[in-house]
Amino acid sequence: MSEPVVLVAKHAGIATVTLNRPEKLNALNRDLRSSFCRVMQALRDDLEAGVVIITGAGRAFCAGLDLQELGAETTTENGTLVRDGTSVSFITVIEEMHVPVIAAVNGFTVTGGFELALACDMIVAAEDAQFADTHARVGVMPGGGMTARLPRAVGIRKAKELSLTGNYLSAHEAERMGLVNRVVPRGTALKVAAEIAAQILSANQGVVRQLKKLYDLTTRATLGDAIKIEQEFFRAYNSSANLKDLETRRAAVMERGRSQTAAKR
Repeated sequence: MSEPVVLVAKHAGIATVTLNRPEKLNALNRDLRSSFCRVMQALRDDLEAGVVIITGAGRAFCAGLDLQELGAETTTENGTLVRDGTSVSFITVIEEMHVPVIAAVNGFTVTGGFELALACDMIVAAEDAQFADTHARVGVMPGGGMTARLPRAVGIRKAKELSLTGNYLSAHEAERMGLVNRVVPRGTALKVAAEIAAQILSANQGVVRQLKKLYDLTTRATLGDAIKIEQEFFRAYNSSANLKDLETRRAAVMERGRSQTAAKR
């Protein structure tokens, strides 16, 4: 019996989701997209999953849409399921997550796979990771947020260069542009992503979820509206804060800061 095309492992509040078509560089065929959507929807309501990590099996994170199916598709490039009359995609299921989502990227991260990584809250890239938007070279239009998220990550001029040329970007180049959070030795992206996830889990989880939601809202708004949204969150959340608890947490934060500073010396 063949393995599922999407694997899920849970440990200590971290859910690791692995795209599992290594022989096809984890290309997004209908089966993988549908399975991924179902897995992410289940994790969305899983109270034991405080952080989700997405990675790819084998020598690629994801090579994008499986082009062998493109001509036969009756949905959009990224549409896979219909829920309550609404199309659900491998991108929207990430957007709808209540908890942080980290992409642990290895090898090829191309086109639809690039869009998948961009939809995550953070990206940890192995040294062998390569990013590319090849829509213009393949001859298809993006449908997973490429033209919305890429310029927000690297700036409009660099985004246009990457999309219009289809050139590949190394992990270190991506880090210099601010596209990825960290570049780590080959084979360690998942390990480092789990370390970041553990750090997130050690923080106040109510605030973590609210901050994630707040960033998602403010980065899509104008500056003036973003400040108003933040003030609304400030008033709604902080009005119920327990001052004694805050003082205890602040002391722990200061001690953590001293420990981290000493470790870097």
